[in-house]
Amino acid sequence: MAELPIVELPPARCSGRFTISTLLGTEEGGRGPYAPAEGSGCDSTQPTQLSGSTLCTRTFGYNTVDVVPAYDHYANSKGVVDTRKGRPSLADLHSILKVRWDSAHATGPSEEAPGEPGTDPAPEPVRFGWVKGVMIRCMLNIWGVILYLRLPWITAQAGIALTWLIILMSVTVTTITGLSISAISTNGKVKSGGTYFLISRSLGPELGGSIGLIFAFANAVWLCMSPGVRVIPISQIPAFSWLFLLWQAQILFFLVILVSFINYLVGTVIPATAEKQAKGFFSYRADIFAQNFVPNWRGPEGSFFSLFSIFFPSATGILAGANISGDLKDPAVAIPKGTLMAIFWTTVSYLVLSATIGACVVRDASGSLNDSVALGSPGCEGLACAFGWNFTACAQRQSCRYGLSNYYQSMSMVSGFGPLITAGIFGATLSSALACLVSAPKVFQCLCRDQLYPLIGFFGKGYGRNSEPIRGYMLTYVIAVGFILIAELNAIAPIISNFFLCSYALINFSCFHASITNSPGWRPSFRYYSKWAALFGAAISVVIMFLLTWWAALIAFGIVIFLLGYVLYKKPDVNWGSSMQASSYNMALNYSVGLSEVDEHIKNYRPQCLVLTGPPSFRPALVDFVGTFTKNLSLMLCGNVLIGPRKQKMPESRLMADGHTKWLMKRKIKAFYTDVVAENLRSGVQMLIQAAGLGKMRPNILVLGYKRNWRTGSPQSLEDYVGILHDAFDFKYGVCLIRMKEGLNVSRVLQAHVNPTFEAAEENGTRGRAALSTGWSRLGATQMDPTTLASAQQASTIFQSEQGKKTIDIYWLFDDGGLTLLIPYLLGRKKRWGKCKIRVFVGGQINRMDEERKVIVSLLSKFRLGFHEVHILPDINEKPRPEHIKRFDDLIAPFRLNDGFKDVAMVNEMRQGCPWKISDEEVDKNRVKSLRQVRLNEILLDYSRDAALIAITPPVGRKGCPSSLYMAWLETLSQDLRPPIILIRGNQENVLTFYCQ
Repeated sequence: MAELPIVELPPARCSGRFTISTLLGTEEGGRGPYAPAEGSGCDSTQPTQLSGSTLCTRTFGYNTVDVVPAYDHYANSKGVVDTRKGRPSLADLHSILKVRWDSAHATGPSEEAPGEPGTDPAPEPVRFGWVKGVMIRCMLNIWGVILYLRLPWITAQAGIALTWLIILMSVTVTTITGLSISAISTNGKVKSGGTYFLISRSLGPELGGSIGLIFAFANAVWLCMSPGVRVIPISQIPAFSWLFLLWQAQILFFLVILVSFINYLVGTVIPATAEKQAKGFFSYRADIFAQNFVPNWRGPEGSFFSLFSIFFPSATGILAGANISGDLKDPAVAIPKGTLMAIFWTTVSYLVLSATIGACVVRDASGSLNDSVALGSPGCEGLACAFGWNFTACAQRQSCRYGLSNYYQSMSMVSGFGPLITAGIFGATLSSALACLVSAPKVFQCLCRDQLYPLIGFFGKGYGRNSEPIRGYMLTYVIAVGFILIAELNAIAPIISNFFLCSYALINFSCFHASITNSPGWRPSFRYYSKWAALFGAAISVVIMFLLTWWAALIAFGIVIFLLGYVLYKKPDVNWGSSMQASSYNMALNYSVGLSEVDEHIKNYRPQCLVLTGPPSFRPALVDFVGTFTKNLSLMLCGNVLIGPRKQKMPESRLMADGHTKWLMKRKIKAFYTDVVAENLRSGVQMLIQAAGLGKMRPNILVLGYKRNWRTGSPQSLEDYVGILHDAFDFKYGVCLIRMKEGLNVSRVLQAHVNPTFEAAEENGTRGRAALSTGWSRLGATQMDPTTLASAQQASTIFQSEQGKKTIDIYWLFDDGGLTLLIPYLLGRKKRWGKCKIRVFVGGQINRMDEERKVIVSLLSKFRLGFHEVHILPDINEKPRPEHIKRFDDLIAPFRLNDGFKDVAMVNEMRQGCPWKISDEEVDKNRVKSLRQVRLNEILLDYSRDAALIAITPPVGRKGCPSSLYMAWLETLSQDLRPPIILIRGNQENVLTFYCQ
């Protein structure tokens, strides 16, 4: 792209204002990426390099960091631009810049500019325009032996009218496909790869890869199916050094075909000789045209669809130009123009040929000069009698050797010079073979470079100026020779034809799908297409596949589905912005909006979890637990709070978010990841609770790990942790706490694999649960990029292993709406937990055990949860053991105010500075509740010591309850237990129902 001209300004220099180097300096005495060259000014008219010049020449004369629009800024489809060579980043424009007054200047670019002495310019590859590169190639590939040998016979069978209908039906399919190709090829820059490139970049690697492989194979096999190629001895097939000469030979082939066609047209107006009349040719006759205008079905192939299936392959070949897209000067112009012009001119040739030969040659002729008779002779039947020939005998016996219905070389007989028709036949077959010889390796090379399938990368290497796929040529040669030696092509020919039709169907579907998704990225410059016509073209292509050969169509579909399944299973790491991605977005958006219009119902309740994981890789057990019961069922959102200054944490957030998502995908956890930057943990969680989700797809349960170091951590971190639980209840969230004996945070183990010198931060101080963020900062963003993070070692957890025939114990002590029952039930439906027996424990009185058990069993049966083992705990209200009571008292002792002899005012003053402290009054007031937690822990140790999982309803700490006392309750309730314990508390709204409406 040419440099934009600089606007003429009055003589002035940049020295009168701050220079760019002054404004961009990031350090005192340093240089910015856009520092000016010495002596340059705004009035400079000399073109300069970006790395060592003022920016005046990059705009319209205004000295600014901004640059004018340029082609190079958009050349990278992923949007990554080198700020030294292109558009400045947002940080360059938005951040605060320091001002420098030094006059130091750059010495100039460090790299030798292209075109300077000492460097040899790279040789320009050979490029073709729309006529030679596309139109002539497509016409040569469309024209074939059917034009010369079969079209006259089809005209005799179907008549001129139905032959035209067959031609127009075939051309309708190819024209619609041509319009779809034109639209796709003008929707962005097209590279090499032809049909495979167009389909894969539009529909994605799954369909594109399968079609690319079978299309390349079909072209390789089609190469040996032309009669002109099969008669060439193997020893005479040209070496690859002759490929360029063969490429140029297409012009010769094209001229030979044109001359043969003109020769035929001239022959139709030359008066027929006696020999030609004996063979059924009488020049243009209205009677002959009228008789041949209507059909005359003969033989087993005498039906409309049989003839259509015979003719249709002769209308194909429109992809020959698109298949060499990498060798075209401007594919966006050449492919639409050349393809559509080729379709037009070949259609005209087919229509003219069928009409002219149908007006000149009768259907039956003996070829014998002895069959001439006088006009009006008795016993003569048929149209030839009016022209002095009696073909009645052979016509009745169906033994005529000549005429449109019997003689395949009628064109040669009609033409002015027969050998020219023979030359045209060889030219058509050789040109079609040449097109296949070039197309197959080009398509296959692009497929190999994308590495969608194993063991084919070897053939992706290119040679020479045009990156010729020499290895692909060799493979195509071997395949073609192999099938020539087999010599049984009739069996595979229908499958190959169906492979081509598969390509047509998917090209049309690509155009339709890209249009229907309404993606802003679908902006083809070719406007003469219709998405509904493209859909019709895709459907009719599939129909034609079954009309041609139904069993071959099934085989073709089977191969495509197998290759499609392989790519879906492998999930190649490619991103081409396909219409499938746009369609997924549309579907998600439409369903999400539609879901917002539906009122919530208890029957459709799903536990949608906001999981405070920090970096998910630091707490894999927490991720695995929630992922187990939400997979394919409900929403899971992993939240991370980055504590610190926004300027410091935002780059870390942007850098690591993609890595965390990839880690979840690698672990096969269906979840989202989001993070926020906040001044402290609690405010960050408040942001997540309020803003996470979309519409009805919003979390309703807060899941977090148990704070094991609440006694040794800072008091403020304790306040923040309990405050988060209060915030969750305020926002009508359910709460789920997970405690494991070995803990949840494996950041020390993880960082030991990545950086042995890393010391994980303890969860104390203001870091709280976000200590993992602090630890992450210690590691440094430059030491672990997203790729390293995604490939980090996957820690194994208990939730990934088979649990066997253990038990899941549910202590449904208080009615929270049923969430305490629902989550273990969902967990038990999974394969790893399926063998576990679920037991439900409820509190009761010893004198009413049977009645209370029947009530709970009846309630559970109405919920249809399948829980049949119910235990009543009559000893739940017994007094705990003295040693356990003393242990609880020792647990809260460091947090007591010991204010028994102080007045109320002094106590309140002490509480203001230490809100987590416990007054004597609060100890006495909550004594029964505290002892209940001690007793429950004894029961858990008695009944569930060997369980696989324990789920229990925790106490709810009222606002005003000291955070240390509440944590002491949770600690006492869950201590000394070997299995994981889940403390679940719903929001007191029903999540289970036994009604049908």
